Amino acid sequence: MNAPRVSGPTPAGSRVYGRVRPVDFPAETPATPVFFVAGGTGISAETLGNMMLQQFPSVRFVREKLPFIKTAEQAHEAVAQMDAAKTEVVTPLVFSTVAVEEIREILSGTQCAFIDLFGSHLDMVERVLHVNAAHNASSAHGVRDVGEYDARMKAVEFAIEHDDGQSLRQLERADLIITAPSRCGKTPTTMYLALQYGLRVANYPLVEEDFETGGLPRPIAPYVDKCYGLLSTAQRLSQVRTERRPGSSYATLAQCTYELRRAEAMFRAHRIPYINSAAMSVEEMAATIMQTLKLSAGRTTGAGAR
Repeated sequence: MNAPRVSGPTPAGSRVYGRVRPVDFPAETPATPVFFVAGGTGISAETLGNMMLQQFPSVRFVREKLPFIKTAEQAHEAVAQMDAAKTEVVTPLVFSTVAVEEIREILSGTQCAFIDLFGSHLDMVERVLHVNAAHNASSAHGVRDVGEYDARMKAVEFAIEHDDGQSLRQLERADLIITAPSRCGKTPTTMYLALQYGLRVANYPLVEEDFETGGLPRPIAPYVDKCYGLLSTAQRLSQVRTERRPGSSYATLAQCTYELRRAEAMFRAHRIPYINSAAMSVEEMAATIMQTLKLSAGRTTGAGAR
């Protein structure tokens, strides 16, 4: 078993899980090992665990994911790896979403601090429903419903085809059309909504001609009720564009300021809801968009009801 990998001198939760002010750690500060253990992919354990860890920005963490723990042998190996990380100074944290009771019992025997994200809550749900849980090892991110999985893959194909206005074919089938100036986060948000929720999402860039006229681009004008705008701050947009095209007028602070102001005026004029993406994660943007347009996974429940 490999030792936990150091995720770098960044505070807990400083990735997509949340926004935390960077902390400069003294070289002698001991890192706390953190293990995310699961019977499936480990995505849920990692997400939930990091939600808690981001509340401790002054602590440096070393993260390791141990997915697909399905047998007693694998569980014992995981316990040995986790216990090896314990020292007299630091006690590792273990976040587990393992559902199988036999495996959970082995894992809970670790010398580390064991946080069971599944067991205690599952017991409560059983009591409320008056039904015993199956306690199977299926992954929340596995293929449970082939039809649902196929729908998500088709949504991804739709997003790829309609990325950055490349195709206008069957645009009327879109659940959502994201529009924004270049480099405001259209593509990542589009792909996340397609892959995670099976939504058919197109994204369309705003260009100089659109800023001059102030009108909604002709291809997406008929679908204004499906549109959602993204903005940023001029400073952040200039920084991102400079990384892409350094020294260009496209990346200047003045150009970014102009485009963002014109885009916001356009959104207001056409009553298109919008958010500032500069300080938001893709997950936060997706949740905000879905709530605003009343979208649910795989289908539209009320887009444009505003």
